[in-house]
This record gives sequence, C-alpha cells and structure tokens, in this order.
Amino acid sequence: MTFEPPIHWNDYEDIAIKLYERFGDEFNEGKIYRIRFTDLHKWVLEIPKFEGKPEQSTEGHLEMIQSTWVYEWRDNQKQG
Repeated sequence: MTFEPPIHWNDYEDIAIKLYERFGDEFNEGKIYRIRFTDLHKWVLEIPKFEGKPEQSTEGHLEMIQSTWVYEWRDNQKQG
C-alpha cells in the first residue's frame, strides 16, 4: 500500500486526477467548464484524503481545479 499525502485546495493536479478517476469520460471539456461551482465544491470535499476545509475554498481555487481537470481529461484522450 502506498502512502498518499493529504490533499488541500491548492493541490489542483491531485484533485483533477481524483475527479477524472471518479467521473472518467462522463465529463468532456465542455461539460467540465459548465459544472456549477457548488457541485464541484461538494465533489472535491468527497475526495478521500482531502483535508481542506469547506470555507477555505475560493472561486480561484475552483477555477484552477476546473481547468486542471480539463487538462487531465485531454491527456487521457491522447493516451486512448
């Protein structure tokens, strides 16, 4: 078993990977950018090992998570 460090709001790449693992290709680039921040906030809080507090989230964090998730999705399309 590998050690996974805790994830916080500014760990955009880790969060994006976890979201991609959870949703896969259910969300494409266009759909990711249309996700409501309230939904995105809830999904991030549901990530195992996520230790950020709900009130620490900012719109900037959510925007960065969204765009990093898009890059993660694109990378996985190239590999397929």
